[in-house]
Amino acid sequence: MKEPLRERQEWKFFAALPQADLPLTLAWWCLVVLRSVLPAVFAVATGVIVGAVEDGTSLTAPLALMGVAFVLLQVSAPLHQAVGESLGNRMSAWLYDDLTDSCVAPPGIGHLEDPELIADVTVAREFDAGVSGPPMEVNVPFIAVGLVDLGSGLASAVVLLGFAWWAPPVLGGAWLSTHWLLRESAVWKDRNTTAVREASTHADYAFRLAVDPPAAKELRVFGLSDWALDRFGGRRRELFDLQQEATRLRERSLALSVALVVAANLAVFGALAHATASGALDLDRTIVFAQVAVGTSLIAFGGLNWALDGAAAPVAAVLRLREATRRAGALSRVGTLPAAGLPAHAIRFRDVGFAYPRTDRQVLDGLDLTIPAGTSLAIVGQNGAGKTTLAKLLCRLYDPTSGVVEVDGVDLRDLDVVAWRARVAAVFQDFTRFELSLRENVAPRGASDADVLAALTAAGAEHLAALDTPLSTQYDGGVDLSGGEWQRVALARALCGVRLGAGVVLLDEPTAQLDVRGEARIFQRLLEATRGVTTIVVSHRFSTVRLADRICVVEGGRVVELGSHDELMARGGRYRTMFDLQAQRFDLTTDEEGMSYDVLG
Repeated sequence: MKEPLRERQEWKFFAALPQADLPLTLAWWCLVVLRSVLPAVFAVATGVIVGAVEDGTSLTAPLALMGVAFVLLQVSAPLHQAVGESLGNRMSAWLYDDLTDSCVAPPGIGHLEDPELIADVTVAREFDAGVSGPPMEVNVPFIAVGLVDLGSGLASAVVLLGFAWWAPPVLGGAWLSTHWLLRESAVWKDRNTTAVREASTHADYAFRLAVDPPAAKELRVFGLSDWALDRFGGRRRELFDLQQEATRLRERSLALSVALVVAANLAVFGALAHATASGALDLDRTIVFAQVAVGTSLIAFGGLNWALDGAAAPVAAVLRLREATRRAGALSRVGTLPAAGLPAHAIRFRDVGFAYPRTDRQVLDGLDLTIPAGTSLAIVGQNGAGKTTLAKLLCRLYDPTSGVVEVDGVDLRDLDVVAWRARVAAVFQDFTRFELSLRENVAPRGASDADVLAALTAAGAEHLAALDTPLSTQYDGGVDLSGGEWQRVALARALCGVRLGAGVVLLDEPTAQLDVRGEARIFQRLLEATRGVTTIVVSHRFSTVRLADRICVVEGGRVVELGSHDELMARGGRYRTMFDLQAQRFDLTTDEEGMSYDVLG
């Protein structure tokens, strides 16, 4: 069944133009119409001049008409180019604004981790980078040229009605048929297939491996330079093969198109020649109709089709993401209860189950855990045990698929989500590195210099740079920090949040890039700075987690052990096993930095 017009991505592209900039869109379309009719006007003016010469009448009016048409043809093209580029830039800005809103507005993050949305997000994100096609500032003027050609062909066909009623449908229909015959097997249409998208994704990834700095070291150390070249070349060849296959598919359509066009042109030009030779058609009219018959060829399938495909695809992707992200990033309900002063008693995970969207694997399965307010809890467990998922649920980036998370006996879903998050200061494994000043990295929403400096000191980052120093060498006076230094900045951000009123500190592998001695010192400072605040730490280093008030061992999506370090060691269970295994990697008494397991804490 044919796709409805309003559902086609080309319609969505044109419908989006006025939303990007209405005045520019009106000017752009007016110039499309003007440039479309000018060639036909010029052809008519030529015929009028020939007729005036034959009749010996005044040439003033026809020459003036031709002059105006000629000047407008010359002036309108560069003007249209400039308007198109401006409209393309406005379209890009509108798309980025819409995409940004679609990604940021949902209260959860499910839409950003949904594998079914990755293709649309990629197309929408990279549309103006020249990855999947020319940027909008190139596409929009190019589409204008295609529309002008199409419009000029149709205008010429209208003038051709003056010769014979059957000539426009025969000649114009033949040229129009090329759109239908060639479009479905066009190379650029086929780039939207799954095979092409996958080949393009692999090729782009291989290219980034070759040119991006992070991979440069390992490509050379492991001798992978030739591997990267071969991989990129292989994927690109696969793309070329797919394009060549599409070209072969259209050969039959191309042959049929040529046959139809040749037959139509023979019929129309043969009739024109016969009418002129028999005297039924004067020379001036012959000149006009011959010109517009040639001009009708501008209707033919051309670059408009693939340019429109390339420009419309990201527009359609962005528009699809509006609803898709809203749905995938939604939370189960939006509460309105205030969160001030919470938690005053405890945070409780009660029979919590969770599976990520579009997966069957239960990350959490009947998990029960109570965290008394004002205490510190360390969470340990194997990779994939559900530790980070616990953190996401506590921040309400997702809602449980079963069970409930309670704060002082209130379902977390009943609290105002913004108000609750204002009570939480978190540092995740993949913390954000803002290419902003040190001050803005520690307090993006603002804080006094005293609070910022105190947070930096508590995180051991007081001597990294001046507060106004950009943390990126992309900017004048900027500095480049090591991984461990960045981690201290991220910790300072959480500690600054505590100074601004956060009641819960959530640290997911907060010191993974620090040496063990540095980690122990920082963790001691963290506990001092967050005394009286509910602190939850996910870590794999047992020499550090033992400093927490209680330790929780998560396995198979459930809490299997809970207690202090001494209690869990005396119990001789899962925690003791993991602790001993980590200690045995060294000398049973010290860790990799020589830090004693017995004296820490």
